[in-house]
Amino acid sequence: MVTTLNVFVLGLDEANLDTLGSLPHLADYSFHPLLSVEELQLGEIDVPELLEKARHQLEGFDGSIDAVVGYWDFPVSSMVPVLCDEYGLRAASLESVVKCEHKYWSRLEQQRVTDAHPRFALVDLEGDAKPPEGVGYPFWLKPVKSFSSKLAFMVETEEQFDEAVAEMREGIGRLGEPFQYVMDLLDLPPEIAEVGGEAAMAEEALSGGQAATEGYVFDGEPHVYGVLDSVRYPGESNFLRHQYPSQLPDEMERKLVDVSERVIRQVGMDWATFSIEFFYDRDSGDVSILEINPRHSQSHAPLFEHVDGVPNHHCIIRLALGRDPELPRRQGDYGIAAIYYYRHFSDGIVRRAPTAEDVDRVQHDIPGVTVFPVAEQGTRLSEQFSQDPYSYLLAEMVVAAGDVADMEDKYERCVEALAFEIDDKEPG
Repeated sequence: MVTTLNVFVLGLDEANLDTLGSLPHLADYSFHPLLSVEELQLGEIDVPELLEKARHQLEGFDGSIDAVVGYWDFPVSSMVPVLCDEYGLRAASLESVVKCEHKYWSRLEQQRVTDAHPRFALVDLEGDAKPPEGVGYPFWLKPVKSFSSKLAFMVETEEQFDEAVAEMREGIGRLGEPFQYVMDLLDLPPEIAEVGGEAAMAEEALSGGQAATEGYVFDGEPHVYGVLDSVRYPGESNFLRHQYPSQLPDEMERKLVDVSERVIRQVGMDWATFSIEFFYDRDSGDVSILEINPRHSQSHAPLFEHVDGVPNHHCIIRLALGRDPELPRRQGDYGIAAIYYYRHFSDGIVRRAPTAEDVDRVQHDIPGVTVFPVAEQGTRLSEQFSQDPYSYLLAEMVVAAGDVADMEDKYERCVEALAFEIDDKEPG
């Protein structure tokens, strides 16, 4: 008789429940939502209250609690190890997660095992703040804890630095205060305790191509299971697509994998997934870490499913149960897959957006395509939730194909068929 294992997922939403529904060994698992996405991601972040709500829900469950997992950024990434430690479950240590998420601590750990990172330094926000010595323009001014590039400023002049510092002082507490609560749960080294969770740092700006590795740590041994390309719009900083597998030369991929495994060993992560973002220079072969995420990328799940045959969510479930993920490789239906971000680069009114029937027709006529419209008819692009300041997301599309040329052709056919119409005229 097979015993069904109860897996609690922090912030389980409908899209990811569908993804979990395509895992192998599905009959072994029963998935339960633990708090809602809205509770975990919107409004003020009260970590003690969220932990107490989660404990109350777990304690009220009539059955075994076999795993607690999550795939969202902070505070979920920190709540998973706290709850797992309390309930005697598998998870990464809280210290290893905070070492990744605290940008300054992460850089200190990285430089112990590699020079594949930009120059960096703390910035004192108190008093008459000055750009740090040893970090040249242009540089990024960032909080030591942020997500989705919030409060990250590109600085090229002292005037821009002063403006960025003023905004940083105003908003750094929203994430810094709850992150400090998490840090206080640890026995911190003095140099990190002194910095705290509401500090800022400068990092020299990186340039070149971008790529990412995804992997997991099973019983102390890191494994990179995929390298992805991050392709930008020509002449823009915005991403056009993330594609898997990478089209980089083998030597470059090996370097990305080597650096990834070294830094993950250094931070002491175990029983967890990770993703690491990189910049690289094709001519020199140099690579540089942008950031380490102590979680896999949920948005990449369909890419791995299309190419390898199993979504990457498989890893967190297996690891949480103490099992080797044993991921298949290249057993999917397609040779390459990407998530595309169809954008418009000026503000305007959406005069026409695709209907549900339009979307269904596109998905039926073009195999390997899934469309997620974002912009709604009749709305102004800049007034939509969570848009970039200088570009506006119209739709996301997962496109799977036999090769890059076929994939690009499918994407162009999707764009034409969706037939968005944007009125770029300024309101008069």
